Amino acid sequence: MSTARSSRSEERATAQDWIAVLAGSLGALIASLDISIVNSALPQIQGEIGASGTEGTWISTGYLVSEVVMIPLTAWLTRVFGLRSLLLGCAVLFTLFSMLCGFSHDLPSMIAGRVGQGFFGGALIPTAQTITRTRLPVRQMPLGMTIFGLIVLLGPLIGPVLGGWLTENLSWQWCFFLNLPIAVGLVALLLLGLPGEKTHLTSFLRADWLGIVGMTTGLSCLTVVLEEGQRERWFESSLINWLSFASALGFVALFTAQLTASRPVIKLRLMLNRSYASVIAIVVMVGVVLYGILYVLPQFLSLIAGYNAEQSGQILFLSGVPAFLVMPVLPLLLRSNLRILVLSGLCLLAGSCLLDAHLSADSSGPDFVWSQLLRGAGQILAFLPLNQASVGSVAREDAADAAGLYNMARNLGGSLGLALLGVFIDRQAVTHAQAIGASVTANSVLAQNLVAARAAGFAARSGDLVTGHMQALATLSATVQRQALVITFSQAFWLLGVALLTMIPLVFTLKMPEPGAHRTEGGH
Repeated sequence: MSTARSSRSEERATAQDWIAVLAGSLGALIASLDISIVNSALPQIQGEIGASGTEGTWISTGYLVSEVVMIPLTAWLTRVFGLRSLLLGCAVLFTLFSMLCGFSHDLPSMIAGRVGQGFFGGALIPTAQTITRTRLPVRQMPLGMTIFGLIVLLGPLIGPVLGGWLTENLSWQWCFFLNLPIAVGLVALLLLGLPGEKTHLTSFLRADWLGIVGMTTGLSCLTVVLEEGQRERWFESSLINWLSFASALGFVALFTAQLTASRPVIKLRLMLNRSYASVIAIVVMVGVVLYGILYVLPQFLSLIAGYNAEQSGQILFLSGVPAFLVMPVLPLLLRSNLRILVLSGLCLLAGSCLLDAHLSADSSGPDFVWSQLLRGAGQILAFLPLNQASVGSVAREDAADAAGLYNMARNLGGSLGLALLGVFIDRQAVTHAQAIGASVTANSVLAQNLVAARAAGFAARSGDLVTGHMQALATLSATVQRQALVITFSQAFWLLGVALLTMIPLVFTLKMPEPGAHRTEGGH
């Protein structure tokens, strides 16, 4: 980009610049939407393609694994093919793999489609951030980051609601076919908004292949371990052991390449920037919490409150309401003190978790309204400034690498959160069930009276006292399991809230560039 062009862009973005930002945001929308839209339709998809519950998890895992591999590769691929060519190729291939998913009638073709979706969709989110950083002047960047941040936040929230509605009223295939008209608009905007660039195939041949292979192996194996470890009983499984070993080797190769390659595939040295490193640490924890809540809350609503997927999706969507309410003033907010915004966001997110740490067996959707609204406000105040800080705290030429690392960190945080919560919930539910069961013994007068009363009620309907007694015992066992789950879910929310509060000291290391200034790569 010429000096004159840079100077003009610092004054005011052109219409073409805003079209480019809109194109990037639309690409981020379909990529973030497809992470969650399929979850609501998963039972129907598994039924039609003949997949068991365990096999069906690969429909989601395949997407996450390929996406987390592609995200950090995006900056390198942009340098090789040029931004417009890369995005056009990814948009077209993402759509083709979406169609493959929609027409799938067996598990292998569905997984292949989801892997392709995740891989080519993985480039669409960080490049949206890069476009905003490189095409907009500093004073207009808050508006661009607002558009990008809202889309990335709302995509996973809209996904379950939209997926549930499409599945109930049309068919699960429309969760994938919906991408076609969106992709047509995306391609048109890309052609209008982004200039063509020369390809540099020599950069492809001379690439940091040790780092690429190491990163791909390390990240993909680690993601599978985190996603499947709980179902495979962790290191009791030879598969998990081998994948963990392969992941470790991959990361050793990646770090070796950082020391030996003239231009590493990802710039881990950006982590030497104190402000940027703090952003990464905070966004990992925020990813742990937000993805964790998207797992824990539907579990509670389904197992305790008896909600279906569509009803649960409506409760989840409540956290998106604050985004619409504050949208008109978000660009102004992002021009205010970064630390205050992130600190307020973390406190609101932590408060929403602690508010849900007092659940009972009678809790249902309405009991989550205030916590969800607080959570939505916290997401906006925490995520959007972090989005801006991730690319604003590094030099403009490092924006693509910074965006890739940032989005990879958020996704890995989500996978880590799901893995840790899965272990915690499974183990704590058993512990609490045993503790409650120990107090509900044959020597407990209260338990005896409860069983006798229920047995009499069942016997009155069935006419068989023995059957009535067995039904009463089964009901008591179900009550114990239910109470154990309620206690476990409450503790999970409490831990998530406390985990967020531990990030508060890092907030005071965050800095934003002054208007018109550019940070150096290693600056503080």
